[in-house]
Amino acid sequence: MQYGVVFPQYEIGTDPAAIKDYTQTAEDLGFSHIMAYEHVLGANPDRPGGWSGPYTYEHAFYDPFVLFAYMAGFTSTLGFVTGILILPQRQTALVANQAATLDVLCGGRFRLGIGVGWNKVEYDALGEDFSKRGRRSSEQIDLLKQLFTEPLVTFDGEFDQIDDAGISPLPVQQPIPIWIGGQADAALQRLAYKADGWLPFQRSMDDAKAKLEVLDRYLAEAGRSRADIGIEPRIPFKAGPAGWAEQIDSWGELGATHISLSPLGAGLDSPQVHIDALRQFADAIF
Repeated sequence: MQYGVVFPQYEIGTDPAAIKDYTQTAEDLGFSHIMAYEHVLGANPDRPGGWSGPYTYEHAFYDPFVLFAYMAGFTSTLGFVTGILILPQRQTALVANQAATLDVLCGGRFRLGIGVGWNKVEYDALGEDFSKRGRRSSEQIDLLKQLFTEPLVTFDGEFDQIDDAGISPLPVQQPIPIWIGGQADAALQRLAYKADGWLPFQRSMDDAKAKLEVLDRYLAEAGRSRADIGIEPRIPFKAGPAGWAEQIDSWGELGATHISLSPLGAGLDSPQVHIDALRQFADAIF
């Protein structure tokens, strides 16, 4: 089992020195990786029609490629995971170039977690079709794998066309591992046929078991099994030491290969308190 930590995007503040201290502490304590998810835009809750999303324009989200490139400069073993990058709202070739550049700069320590997202406001602002995001994501995975491994690519898809061109430099990992976040049947089917791992968002073990049964069926159809993929759930810091141990054991029985500690929503109100939380978890689990 590898243990990572979810970067406290909108709780840690904007001091680069504090972010550096947090990241280096995670590496020094033995965490294997740090995970960050993204939102390009936050909506105004007072906009016409209202807003029911969990995040607003007041929640700070660092671009994960920029954030991880910064972190790569002062770490040597810590891995980096997007958990998730909202792939269909981004240009595929640009994502390939950004991911490959990061993989080179961090020496192959990057894992690309993707999903289709839920925020139509972002899709509209970025000029992409929210209604086609699932279908586009499936095509993008195929194209990314080619761009990560082939110096020249010719691709004629529904959403992307490339005529005898490629990215350079290619990544250290060929291909960069692609993991999928989400729990809809379509996401699980996409994972079974195309991806390397699952980033589940389940709130209960019963829900997780039900989704894994669905995933197992799709994996069997694809000629694969649960042993062929990675599984990385998140466990909340606010569950406390007893809760961490219980959830780690339960997920281990379900085949989890990685666990990420999520400090978000636990009332941690300063960078130092977030660092102290890392130490508390490491002391209890490692």
